Amino acid sequence: MKKLIVLSGLFILLAASIQAQVAVQPTSLRFEVNIARGLVSAPQKGRLFVFLSQKAEPEPRLSISKIGFDASPMLARDVDFFVPVTTKAVIDASTISYPIKNLAELPTGDYYVQALFDSNIDLRALSSPGNLYSTVRKVNLDVKRGGTVKIELTQIFPPEQLPTETEYLKYVRFQSPLLSKFHGRPIYLRAGIILPRDYEREATRRYPLIILIGGYGSRFTTIKNILGEKSDFRKMWLSDDTPRMILVKLDGDGPNGDSYQINSANNGPYGDALTQELIPQIEQKFRALGNSNARFLTGHSTGGWVSLALQVFYPDYFNGAWSSSPDQVDFRAYQLIDIYKDENAYINKFGFERPSSRTLNGDTEYTIRHECQQGNVFGLGDSYTMSGGVWGAYNAVFGPRGADNRPVPLWDAKTGKINREAAEQMKKYDLRLVLEQNWQTLAPKLKGKLYISVGEADEFFLNNAVHLLDDFLSKAKPSYGGSIVYGQGKGHDWEYQSPREIMGEMMQALEKSPQ
Repeated sequence: MKKLIVLSGLFILLAASIQAQVAVQPTSLRFEVNIARGLVSAPQKGRLFVFLSQKAEPEPRLSISKIGFDASPMLARDVDFFVPVTTKAVIDASTISYPIKNLAELPTGDYYVQALFDSNIDLRALSSPGNLYSTVRKVNLDVKRGGTVKIELTQIFPPEQLPTETEYLKYVRFQSPLLSKFHGRPIYLRAGIILPRDYEREATRRYPLIILIGGYGSRFTTIKNILGEKSDFRKMWLSDDTPRMILVKLDGDGPNGDSYQINSANNGPYGDALTQELIPQIEQKFRALGNSNARFLTGHSTGGWVSLALQVFYPDYFNGAWSSSPDQVDFRAYQLIDIYKDENAYINKFGFERPSSRTLNGDTEYTIRHECQQGNVFGLGDSYTMSGGVWGAYNAVFGPRGADNRPVPLWDAKTGKINREAAEQMKKYDLRLVLEQNWQTLAPKLKGKLYISVGEADEFFLNNAVHLLDDFLSKAKPSYGGSIVYGQGKGHDWEYQSPREIMGEMMQALEKSPQ
């Protein structure tokens, strides 16, 4: 039996070797990209992308979120000195790509092609101000025939402008002294504000604050969608029986993707900037009560983790966190990875590829390897750690800073091998571990302030970590006085309570607090 297993393994390795040899077969097909005259005034530095799609709509640059074998092809490379007109940056079979291994694997056919150059180092969205892109071209591509496809970057995303304000919608944007000092350049804080009904009419009234944190990368400008003219939220917010509060939507984009609103070695003092700069300014400008009893946190997914983390790391500053489907609150369940014991992020101890997302009935949608391979295309240096994607953001928020001033990878971008030293340094962001190690100090400050809900069929397996946190909190002495609720058969989008119910509980907490 052992001989059969060994022979089987050899055949698998041989097949993989043959596949790799096929994958690197040369092709003369290439894309040659330049910057149009007059678009920018100086040489550019950043990452150049070529996106391919077999559909005309949406534009190729807008159809890149899909992960898996049927994702639209994309290729990318770093360009350190991109001179307008004269530089012809080449994307070819030597360039990293996804989901194909390289350009030589591209199926023959008609494609809509678009190039984009990402040079904005402060905001990671590809549509950030100053980034360049081309119009869309339809071309027939055949790797056997080869040839050069010439693309010119002729468009530029305009400077940032705040949306138009209304009676209830307001926006804040200002340079953060703390973050600017850390990064050595101007870094801005942003927030969207929803004012309560009768705010202008009741000119002396002061209000409690709800800090809302959205899902991964959610921008502050989406506050206008929440208060859309026909939205259920608007009807609730303006109804007679709704508590009068100020809602603050934080911004989810930054130099390394979502900052998670906390202090970190790579992103800088985002938590301190939030509590010392942004919130005080909002409270003063918009007549908030301005005390810890009247500050509340809520969020979903990434926002679920952030709301809990801010409450834990600033226990005296906030009066409660209502968290749904939080990102991993225990790093023994970093989705399906135990970062302290597992050897590899991509392959589990049984030798199988680790899923990253599942359907409600349990089918694997895509693996962690697939997700990080796509991240390697988006990331500077061909690494997911610099991609601005979710695994890259985790790495930047929780991990140490390297000698190259970039986040130290928790695992190797190609192989998935876990860096044990980096994992050890992430312990200070493992919320269950932080609570367990500091419970006697934190317990009196957090009593009655932690409210968590998660679906038992969460697509990203986030319920596993919540159970581990629950194992501690349910037995903690003294009691934490909050709640953890599970939705049987519910997925990642499930939310246990409505916004109105959460606001009611916040107001009850305010009334019970010592004045």
